[in-house]
Amino acid sequence: MIAQPAPKPDILARREEIVAALRLLVPPSSQGHGVISDATRLRPYETDGLAAYRQVPLAVVLPHTTEQVAAVLAYCHRTGLRVVPRGAGTSLSGGALPLEDAVVVGLMRMNRILDIDYDNRLAVVEAGVTNIGITKAVEDDGFFYAPDPSSQLACMIGGNVMMNSGGAHCLKYGVTANNLLGLKFVTIEGEIIEIGGDHPDAAGLDWLGLITGSEGQLGMVTEVTVRILRGPEGARAMLAAFDSNEVAGAAVDAIIGSGIIPVALEFMDRPAIHACEAFAHAGYPLDAEAMLIIEVEGSIAEQDDMLARIRDICARFNPISMKLAESAEQSIAIWKGRKGAFGAVGRISPDYLCMDGTIPTSQLPFTLRRIQEMSDQYGLKVANIFHAGDGNLHPLIMFDANDPDSFLRAEHFGADILKLCVEVGGCLTGEHGVGVEKRDLMNVQFTARELDQQRAIKSAFDPAWLLNPSKVFPLDGLPAAAAAMPLPIAAE
Repeated sequence: MIAQPAPKPDILARREEIVAALRLLVPPSSQGHGVISDATRLRPYETDGLAAYRQVPLAVVLPHTTEQVAAVLAYCHRTGLRVVPRGAGTSLSGGALPLEDAVVVGLMRMNRILDIDYDNRLAVVEAGVTNIGITKAVEDDGFFYAPDPSSQLACMIGGNVMMNSGGAHCLKYGVTANNLLGLKFVTIEGEIIEIGGDHPDAAGLDWLGLITGSEGQLGMVTEVTVRILRGPEGARAMLAAFDSNEVAGAAVDAIIGSGIIPVALEFMDRPAIHACEAFAHAGYPLDAEAMLIIEVEGSIAEQDDMLARIRDICARFNPISMKLAESAEQSIAIWKGRKGAFGAVGRISPDYLCMDGTIPTSQLPFTLRRIQEMSDQYGLKVANIFHAGDGNLHPLIMFDANDPDSFLRAEHFGADILKLCVEVGGCLTGEHGVGVEKRDLMNVQFTARELDQQRAIKSAFDPAWLLNPSKVFPLDGLPAAAAAMPLPIAAE
């Protein structure tokens, strides 16, 4: 578990002075207080989607404009005050966990859609716009925003950029990085920088690629220019159920190996199937050990052709059952359980850790077998729900946070899964980011020299290491500027 060293005493002693200064920079508005400092109202910000850890921050600042963000960061830079950027707080890797001597800068009030340009197929939005909010703004005109993480009803585009989020449809359309055109970015010194713009492949260095997925280590994103796409002519989903995880994994590898690229290819094992069916009543096969949800899109003829080919491939693996949606309503029903999967598992376990490793699809059968062996070894149940088409695993390790031994076993189990992902040729994260959850595993994937290079980039943008401290980088290799860094603590 994560320990809690003493915070910086000089910052805590200056708390009233700091709060007063921040209130001058972000005054109250019609939406409420610009700065939150009382203990009760700080509680909602003490944790994020990795709720096993929590720490009440020094204060929370809720700016409305990029200029206010710049003023707050400049003040924090001058005074040596640490900053934790936050959107909706849906991070499952602890990316928005606060610190006792840090200010949380929340962008949820920066939620305007600034421009929609259908001719150039782009939208300019503030960082606090929800993921689904972009699609809602353009769907009546036949467009959509492609990345669709399961938290898309709540998660915000600024956080999507910081974690390079994906979703079920990233198999065809790519993750956030593949759907960005430009950013408005604020450095720790308060400088406002515009990167990219209204056209693809901006000249010069790939600053957009560097900042996307940087997890708040380099600065804060306040505006985003995204690609919007013309909606497909139609889409249909199918289910394929199998008698083992390994066989279902082999079917996934065969589908991808055939050259067919479905718009989505999702995997659920028996515990996930039962939890989701009890929650959503989607008609899932309860006698199956594993199930695939496969979606294709295009004209009716294209849908029929791809589904027929996929059905033939699945038939080679002796499926228990296959079911093709015959209407949009049936496709929605198939997806209802998958979209509510994380909440469904929460109904059968007091707590769970949602892992996020990525592997080559050819390694799915072996990896799933090893995860089950680890489940038996640690005495903890696991539900496998993931984006099988691109090998992005999301094992949900079920435990009881009120039982310290159960929590510790869950953490070790999760670490072993991520190490396994790297061993078979994959990586530590596909879309959740590193955060605090995986930081001490970074040396499993990267060499000491590679980590030094990454830390050098961090130091170039943030010499005092004030931005989102205690995240991403292993604590045993931090520079002097980050010494004695306070960390979040486990929930009691």
